[in-house]
Amino acid sequence: MQKLHFSIVINAPKEVVWRTMLEDATYREWTATFSPGSYYQGDWSVGSKILFLGPNPDGSGEGGMVARIAENRPYDFVSIEHMGVVSNGVEDTESDEVKKWTPAFENYTFNAVEEGTEVVVDLDSNDEWVDMFNEVWPQALAKLKEVAERA
Repeated sequence: MQKLHFSIVINAPKEVVWRTMLEDATYREWTATFSPGSYYQGDWSVGSKILFLGPNPDGSGEGGMVARIAENRPYDFVSIEHMGVVSNGVEDTESDEVKKWTPAFENYTFNAVEEGTEVVVDLDSNDEWVDMFNEVWPQALAKLKEVAERA
């Protein structure tokens, strides 16, 4: 497991960036960078289960992640605890394959800076996903910046 770190400064107040990152319509827009059609089911309240879903790249249905919101301090910090995967509607939090990398955390920190808001993303990644995350997270954050700055 590797710890990855990404950040971007967005010319908008923390409240605008927070809403852009987490509200359904704009979440779908910036996360399409990872996978077109991405969305979530659930909510961002502490302790709640949340599913991050989208179409499988090979067209074989829908897949994604099973997670729990570990912490939520509005406009400052969100911690997502990934607990498993979803494949065609079936949640897996118990298999040996899943237990190799869970729990894995994805944390978003929102810092007020002179230019607006610095968004910091810290996440745990198994080795096979590192290259993809290193390529796609900066693109996703650039899309988040674009969406938030037009709000």
